[in-house]
Amino acid sequence: MLQKIKKIDGVIVIILLLLMVVSIFSIYSVTHGRDKLDGAHLRMIKFYVLGIIAFIGLTFVDYRLLVKYALYIYVTGIGILVLVSFIGKEQNGAQGWIKFGGFSLQPAELFKLILILFLAAVLVRKHKNRLLFWSDVVPLGLLTLLPFLIVISQNDLGNALSYIVILVGLLWIGNIKFTHALIGLLVIGGIAAGGIISYIHYHDEIKDFLTDIGRSHWVERFDPWLVPDEATAKASYHTKNAKLAIASGGMSGEGYMEGSSVQTDRVPYTYSDSIFVQIAEEFGFVGSALVLLLYFILIHRMILIALESKDRGGPFLIVGIVAMMLYQIFENIGAFIGLMPLTGITLPFISYGGTSLMINMASIGLVMSVRLHGQEVEEDLPSPSVYTSPAKQG
Repeated sequence: MLQKIKKIDGVIVIILLLLMVVSIFSIYSVTHGRDKLDGAHLRMIKFYVLGIIAFIGLTFVDYRLLVKYALYIYVTGIGILVLVSFIGKEQNGAQGWIKFGGFSLQPAELFKLILILFLAAVLVRKHKNRLLFWSDVVPLGLLTLLPFLIVISQNDLGNALSYIVILVGLLWIGNIKFTHALIGLLVIGGIAAGGIISYIHYHDEIKDFLTDIGRSHWVERFDPWLVPDEATAKASYHTKNAKLAIASGGMSGEGYMEGSSVQTDRVPYTYSDSIFVQIAEEFGFVGSALVLLLYFILIHRMILIALESKDRGGPFLIVGIVAMMLYQIFENIGAFIGLMPLTGITLPFISYGGTSLMINMASIGLVMSVRLHGQEVEEDLPSPSVYTSPAKQG
């Protein structure tokens, strides 16, 4: 046990502690003295205690056991997502929450980690063979499309898109053919570009269509991003004030707990999805850059652990986790500076939220498990029928 403890990456632990400090102090700044939110920083400390337990627990659990039973975990996860469609509670326009007692669980967040485990389990059985389009890429795409469609039906666009990002990242490291990768990127890029152009040119028709199918919430997300002149005051309120708050921070910020627009409630959810706005306003460009530097070091250390792993399953897991976190960081910050639509994605380790923090801490625990156990070469894993057999490779 002592030898395993010595293998824990101290830099990652320090980064997590620093992000915890940033989170707690930032949440305190925007919630103290507010009736319903006062004390949120104390609840976040409790979430962090649970997150640290999850981190330590998964650090010492051999991640290869989870990879071995990933199929059953995936099926269970799909079942929970389907259950949410029937009993889930709506929050911020998305029906994706299961509430019991005083706790809330967002299964779509949890499924990101489940999907990473499952895709890694499938790819590790390829034994370094090239991924074939019809027998490998298409089935993996369909197995990702299933939870994507379920979560989209629950009006949770942000988490649904993260599944696609995870798939793309794992296919890339999974030895996909260059031509298939190029075609895939062109198709995804073409669909995205076509969708954006169509939304701009046929805005009224698409707006009416989305409203008719109960997706008016999406219109409020896309209008301020793509057609700001057409966006209603309600739709543009969030991003407009967020940009003003970020700009007011300047180079060094207005000072801790001295922010103006954030403190007067002109930016919604500053303790949660919009917490980067508070950091940018109170600590300016310098503070924002330091937060991004912490993320960079964290991602860099995870990649180093993946490169050092002798077991193939470890790098797959880590690449999936890196893809998930990079998407969350880029989407969250990009939404407030006009690069991305506002989708309600949290900023990893900083935004208030128990489910999000637990998943992120558990993910880092898996990364640390790869560091502790990834030096051992994995024995052949049992291959459930859903997995592609190496014998089929040509």
